[in-house]
Amino acid sequence: MSTLVEATKAQLFIGNAWRHAGDGRTFEDFNPATGQKLADVADATRDDLNAAVAAARRAFDGGKWPTMAASRRAKIIYKMAQLISERSAEIAALEVRDNGKAIATAKGELGAIVDCFEFYAGAATKNYGETMPPPLPTYLASTVREPVGVVGAIVPWNFPLLLASWKVAPALATGCTIVLKPSSVTPLTAIALGEIALEAGLPEGVLNVVTGASDPIGAWLVEHADVDKIAFTGSTATGKSVAAAAAATLKRVTLELGGKSPSVVFDDADVDAAVAGALYGVYYNAGQCCEARSRILVQSAIFDRFVGSFSEKAARLRVGDPQDPQTQIGAITVRDQFEKIRSYCDVARTEGARALFGGEAAAMEGALASGMFWSPTAFEAQSTHRIAQEEVFGPVATFTRFSDEAEAIAIANASEYGLAASVWTTNLGRANRVARAIRSGSVAINTPYAVFPGVPFGGYKQSGYGRELGMETMRLYTETKSVLTYIGEKPMNPFGV
Repeated sequence: MSTLVEATKAQLFIGNAWRHAGDGRTFEDFNPATGQKLADVADATRDDLNAAVAAARRAFDGGKWPTMAASRRAKIIYKMAQLISERSAEIAALEVRDNGKAIATAKGELGAIVDCFEFYAGAATKNYGETMPPPLPTYLASTVREPVGVVGAIVPWNFPLLLASWKVAPALATGCTIVLKPSSVTPLTAIALGEIALEAGLPEGVLNVVTGASDPIGAWLVEHADVDKIAFTGSTATGKSVAAAAAATLKRVTLELGGKSPSVVFDDADVDAAVAGALYGVYYNAGQCCEARSRILVQSAIFDRFVGSFSEKAARLRVGDPQDPQTQIGAITVRDQFEKIRSYCDVARTEGARALFGGEAAAMEGALASGMFWSPTAFEAQSTHRIAQEEVFGPVATFTRFSDEAEAIAIANASEYGLAASVWTTNLGRANRVARAIRSGSVAINTPYAVFPGVPFGGYKQSGYGRELGMETMRLYTETKSVLTYIGEKPMNPFGV
């Protein structure tokens, strides 16, 4: 691990071997909090991508991983979890430098990553088929779950290793082989995962990591005829392109895409708890979270009280050095995203949204002066304003009033997205009515987030399709094979000849 973390050159991981790009080209990777160069990273060519897919194809078609006893696969996956746990401080520090997130956030993610690998180590031995009663007593009928094949896993820059684990761990558990393509902005922890896999004893070609500075690497992976499934997390616009390209070869596709998730706060809620939860729900990871509760819908009777308390607490949040354990909001990871946040704040003012606080870059000094930081921001907006409809992907909240339960549900559902939601109320009946009425893949009641390895995660509408996590995702990395066995005493002779 230390050789990768400290190296000035980060290489491709193909067939359990480290290699430079075929043409020797690299791209530079930077710390978004300081602007400091971190590494020269291998910039894969199409031949490099083909080599990675070929290694994964060989490992699947002729290797031992897909046919290995599930209990043995489980031990290797569990070993990966142990190695990640043992090196969690080192990996978290690497993620902070590469992504700009607060170290407290990164450490929390490492715990979730370990949990994910541990969960799927256990799930590997529980990939059950079924038996079913056949129409004739002379038959036995059953199904088996077989690995789908070579998986192309494409992950974004906001949770680089966490979202890689959501794809890699279940794919390994089912016996698939993988080509992992991290974001060019945050490639380093994915590369570190290659070393973890090597040390854990993963067979040759089962996990391959390919880095590249431009979009074609991901596009080539999606189009490749020897890739059986794509698991993608990213923007809705890119997800649509992935789905269209994958359709040419009828690949199985899982898409976890954008969101504009609401926190719905009723007037009977525990206001202090709801304020704290809503604050975390929108500003966690500097708002760079697909399921951020960026639309805060508050019942009119408590609106002013709620916004006042929220504003007071937001003013106490610490924006700054990601490596400081006291920092709560780190850097914005990508320059284009930083400018997009600025643009949305300008548009909000133009459309008539009322600025409550923030709305500007956070000025830093010293080594952080060149970094990209944004102040916690909030607007009071109509549900039709762009700032309340489109995914900003930054520390920007909108507040909207509602009068009753029906209006709250209508506003919550007035979005092209349907990834997640939170409902804050002390009325158990209302909580569950509203949870069922909101069109989203998950609803958290009296909590800002509820994402655990054993619980499926994914979206409705333009937030994608398929699910990650839980046992449900195991089915998406497998194919169902029906097996029918004739057990009659007399040999079959349907034609009677």
